[in-house]
Amino acid sequence: MKISMKTTGLAGLIGAATLAMIEPASAQDAAAASGVSAETGYIFNTFSFLIHGALVMWMAAGFAMLEAGLVRSKNVATILLKNVALFAAAGIMYYLIGYNLMYAGVDGGWIGSFGIWGADDAAALAGDYSAGYASTSDWFFQMVFVATAASVVSGTVAERIKLWPFMIFTVVLTSVIYPITGSWQWGGGWLSEMGFYDFAGSTLVHSVGGWAALTGAIILGARKGKFGADGSVHPMPGSNLTLATIGTMILWLGWFGFNGGSQLAMSTASDVIAIANIYANTSMAAAGGVIAAMILTQILYKKVDLTMALNGALAGLVSITAGPDTPTIGAAIIIGAIGGILVVIAVPLVDKCKIDDVVGAVSVHLVCGIWGTLAVPITNADVTFGAQLTGVVSIGAFTLVTSAIVWLIIKYTVGLRLSEEDEALGTDAAELGLEAYPEFGKGSQRF
Repeated sequence: MKISMKTTGLAGLIGAATLAMIEPASAQDAAAASGVSAETGYIFNTFSFLIHGALVMWMAAGFAMLEAGLVRSKNVATILLKNVALFAAAGIMYYLIGYNLMYAGVDGGWIGSFGIWGADDAAALAGDYSAGYASTSDWFFQMVFVATAASVVSGTVAERIKLWPFMIFTVVLTSVIYPITGSWQWGGGWLSEMGFYDFAGSTLVHSVGGWAALTGAIILGARKGKFGADGSVHPMPGSNLTLATIGTMILWLGWFGFNGGSQLAMSTASDVIAIANIYANTSMAAAGGVIAAMILTQILYKKVDLTMALNGALAGLVSITAGPDTPTIGAAIIIGAIGGILVVIAVPLVDKCKIDDVVGAVSVHLVCGIWGTLAVPITNADVTFGAQLTGVVSIGAFTLVTSAIVWLIIKYTVGLRLSEEDEALGTDAAELGLEAYPEFGKGSQRF
């Protein structure tokens, strides 16, 4: 997501008009005015990175609430801890390894360089604002994206994975796997050279998380009692749909930072107009996903399913993320609605494959991430279907293989899965020695 920042705009126009009214205007005055304009652009771009990054960080709370609501009561405290811990680990690893691996010296290639990231704002402090933004603001904005991919994984493999093995996988995902695939596009790598387009990460963030989650779920295996010997699927309702709904709405709000901030500039009127359009398209795609999921579940099951409606919203958001900048609002609604339809179909299909995805994240983030990426050429004539398909396949293959290697190494060294006894007891009691809802039951009698 590197950019060539624009440093002209409303502030520049005002400065030029002011100079025109001053007689006589010296070259020094003009240079000073130009400097103020550049500084103003620098400030607005930096502000955009920071405020949109804060919105993306707020999505971590959304994932925590969503997953806490969709796991059973005996596993709530653990999933909350994982969401806090993975965000912390992702930030540290992106600082130590990830950022430079994603952006430093990619130059049309396959990988950046290893090294600890460091800020360099000396030029701006000396009055040269040509960089366009404070370097730390850019690092912060890129960093908050990293944890999203790991959050996808945490929900899928919940209720039967050990805490520390999950954290080990998170470290590898956020420091190596995600940054390498990101370098191929946002770092100016080979996919970028080919013309692949992923504005805010339908594939680079959501599908990467989805592929890693799918691989983990297969290697880890299903929760005890999820599938019958005859292939039947036994529902395991979550603990709190209120929390799940709040989490979805927090994610919806945070997504404005996710997509809107990916404009990567706020120094001109055209940038601000683009951000406004992105916000509108993002929200309306989610709306389309909700309504489509509600209608389809009514048709298929004769009742509307709240969890499917929530996943429909997220499906719409994931679907629009690859290209929220070019559709009309009507097209955004359709893109999101197709995502909502896909998630209603995908969730039971994943179950039929005996893959236990606790929160439906594979269906939301992987399936709809692929759809959203392939849908970009529909509204963006500069993007080809071939380039999009190449990106989806190459990133999917790389993430599947590397994730499988990491999962298997962990499985056959420190181990991945809780014992049957601990799984029945619940991860909260088994690994944390506490309960999220202690007043609701004791010991193995908890739901």
